[in-house]
Amino acid sequence: MPGLGTHPIMKRLRRRVERQRLIGRAVRRRRALRSLSDRTRQIAPGDILCFVTLRDERIRLPYFLDYYRALGVRHFLMVDNASTDGSADYLRGQPDVSLWWSDGSYKGARFGMDWINWLLLRHGRDHWCLTVDPDEFLVYPHCDQRPLAALTSWLDASGRRSFPAMLLDMYPKGPVEEAVCAEGEDPFRVARWFDPANYSIQKNPVFGNLWIQGGPRTRAFFAQDPLSGPALNKIPLVKWHWRYAYVSSTHMLLPRGLNLVYDEDGGEQVSGCLLHAKFLSSFATKSAEELDRRQHYGNSQEYRAYHAGLHRGVQLWCSESCEYEGWQQLEDLGLISRGNWA
Repeated sequence: MPGLGTHPIMKRLRRRVERQRLIGRAVRRRRALRSLSDRTRQIAPGDILCFVTLRDERIRLPYFLDYYRALGVRHFLMVDNASTDGSADYLRGQPDVSLWWSDGSYKGARFGMDWINWLLLRHGRDHWCLTVDPDEFLVYPHCDQRPLAALTSWLDASGRRSFPAMLLDMYPKGPVEEAVCAEGEDPFRVARWFDPANYSIQKNPVFGNLWIQGGPRTRAFFAQDPLSGPALNKIPLVKWHWRYAYVSSTHMLLPRGLNLVYDEDGGEQVSGCLLHAKFLSSFATKSAEELDRRQHYGNSQEYRAYHAGLHRGVQLWCSESCEYEGWQQLEDLGLISRGNWA
C-alpha cells in the first residue's frame, strides 16, 4: 500500500488545497490593480476573451490587437505593469480593451499570474479565454480559414475545456539587433525562421502536463545546461470556470485534468503553436532592462543567459533552420496537430 503522502486521495487533496491557495492569492492581489478603462459590460455571452500582462510594449500592440481581432477575440483584458512608453495611453483608446494598471512587483504577483487569475475569476467564467504575452501569436489547424469560434465550438462539442500550444521561437536570418520591426508591422516578416526539431518532451508527474524544452534558446543560450532552458509547453486557451487557476505561467493549471491535452495511446489530439516574436531588434534593450529589474523566474537566470549570449554575438539562425510557410508546414513537421478536427 502506498505511503500516506503518495496515496491518490492525498495527492488530490494537496492539489485541491493548492488550487484554493492560488485563487485566494489572486483575490488578495486584486488590490494592486487600478482600473484605467473598464469596458467589461460590453462582454456578451459566448465572446472569446484575451488576457494579457505587459510592460513597455507600445510598438507591438497595434499588430497584436489586429491579429487577435481577426481571429475572433471580442474583448481584451490587459494589465499594464507600470509602462513608461505610452502603452497605457494607447490601450485606453481602444474600444474593445479593458485596462488595469499596477506598479506592484511582477515577481511578487507570481510573474503576473495572480493578476491574471483574478481577472479570469472575475470576468472569464463560462468564456473561452486566451491568455498570452504581447509577443505570442496563436496558430492552429485551419486558422487561415476558420476563426477561433469554430475551434472553440468544436472543443465544446468534443467535451474539451482546454487547448495546448507549443511556444515556437521565431528568429531572423542574421543578427537579432538588425531585425527591425516597425509599429503595426507583422513581426514574422522579419523573424520568420524556426527550429523544426531539437525538442525534448517529458511528463510532469505531479500536474500531468507535458514539459517541452529545446529550440533555438536552449541551443544558443543553454547549450551547457539544456534542462535550464525555458519551458515551451503552454495551455493558453481554456473554457474558464471559477474553480480554475494557472499554476505556473500558462504552462499548467489546476484542476489537473485541464493539463491532459495529449493522447498517450499513440493517437493525436488537436493542438497549436504560439509563434514567439521575441527576437527582434528591441531584444537586447529589453533583456538588459529585465536583467536589471530582476523580476523574472529564478532570479532572472534566463535573462542573464540572454545578456551573456548577446555579448558573445550569438546568432540563432543555423543551417537546419526552417523558413515559416504556414500551419500546414507545422503539421507536416509534427509541431501541431489537427487530431479529429478535420
